[in-house]
Amino acid sequence: MIYPSARAPLTLIITLIIFLTLKVFMDNGYYNKAIAASPVHALPGYIAGGLSWFAIPWLCATTMGLSALALENNPVFPTFPNRMDPADVTAGLVLPDAAVALLGKGGAAATLLLIFMAVTSAMSAELIAVSSIWTYDIYQTYIKPDASGKRLIYMSHASCAVYATVMAAFSTGLYYAGISMGYLYLMMGVIISGAVIPASLSLLWDRQSWAAATFTPPLALICSLIAWLVTAKKEGGDLSVLSTGANNPMLAGNVVSLLAPLVFIPLLSLAFRTPKYDWLSMKSIRKADDADLAAAAHMDPELILGATSPQTNHEEEEMKEQRQLARSAKIARALTVFLTLALLILWPMPMYGSGYIFSKGFFTGWVSVGILWLFCSSMCVGVYPLWEGRHTSGRTFKAIFLDLAGKRKPALHGRATVAETAEVEESLDEKAAEGKSRPVNNVS
Repeated sequence: MIYPSARAPLTLIITLIIFLTLKVFMDNGYYNKAIAASPVHALPGYIAGGLSWFAIPWLCATTMGLSALALENNPVFPTFPNRMDPADVTAGLVLPDAAVALLGKGGAAATLLLIFMAVTSAMSAELIAVSSIWTYDIYQTYIKPDASGKRLIYMSHASCAVYATVMAAFSTGLYYAGISMGYLYLMMGVIISGAVIPASLSLLWDRQSWAAATFTPPLALICSLIAWLVTAKKEGGDLSVLSTGANNPMLAGNVVSLLAPLVFIPLLSLAFRTPKYDWLSMKSIRKADDADLAAAAHMDPELILGATSPQTNHEEEEMKEQRQLARSAKIARALTVFLTLALLILWPMPMYGSGYIFSKGFFTGWVSVGILWLFCSSMCVGVYPLWEGRHTSGRTFKAIFLDLAGKRKPALHGRATVAETAEVEESLDEKAAEGKSRPVNNVS
């Protein structure tokens, strides 16, 4: 028995590669997580997460896609006796239809749970990213530099509400306009690919001027829209959802958007010269002041920040962190080159270019490797974090049990209640009245 491999158009494959690359690169959620994580854990976390994630779309596409093809002529398939409509395929309904055909109502419930978890996780990350950018990179930096911690928290909450409302309304409008998820995936590259190279060079090239970093993305967007719409008009005869969503117009827009900065960046960097960047200004990035929030909660900001712990040598810590970053950078570069060559060129391209047709043995090995990879992903994401945090989890559950049993007072972890603070102040005042010197509060 022969299992033929589906051959998607090469233009679609190239467009998807561009989109998936820039989607991860330009997603602010990834930047937030990378900045918030320590240098020690950021690189291993991203490597483990990336390799674990790969098995999900790969194995899911193989199993559910082939299941849908095999069961389309079976009465249990939701669209029987008709085949799936191309619009439903583009809308991402292959997985739920196959799950319903295989598992009935249980498959529908499992799919709903899967989609709910994925959407809420992604939306949560985007809300955090958007609120962080608006609150600290825009509002505090350009609008109100002296904003209090309470004000910043308010702006963060407000931005979440506004962003969620706008995106809900926008997505509803796209649905009623007939814009599918597949259309959005491809069009996203047309819109945001122009920021990939400027953002990269902001970290890698000290000669890129402010004008190049600022004006290149919108200029690239203009060029990509022109290439996209002109190609759609020329090939489709009109500008409709069908013509603009075709493979060639989307490919033209994606490629122009990605490569146009190679022209604009050198020109703008030469026309608007700026001094060579020394990367030192990044060290002036400071944390927000939340002392007023601590005061409102009757907490000592010094204690909250851990000032009662022994003083550490900040210079040593900084040098250690720089060494860790340098080592992580080398590993990240090597892995990036290796995985790019392996997963995008050496593995798929020969199979696609040769038009290889899967034999039964090859297909069996393909699925077996995918299932094994998925089990490794489950261990990495679901089991290893529990094992790594077993000591913390044990202490937490023990503390909860003792609290519920009433066998000990809840730990304050450096925070004092108003009553306890008043008792300490009263005791100190009594000692001062007796002629004893009142100790100075010097928390360090």
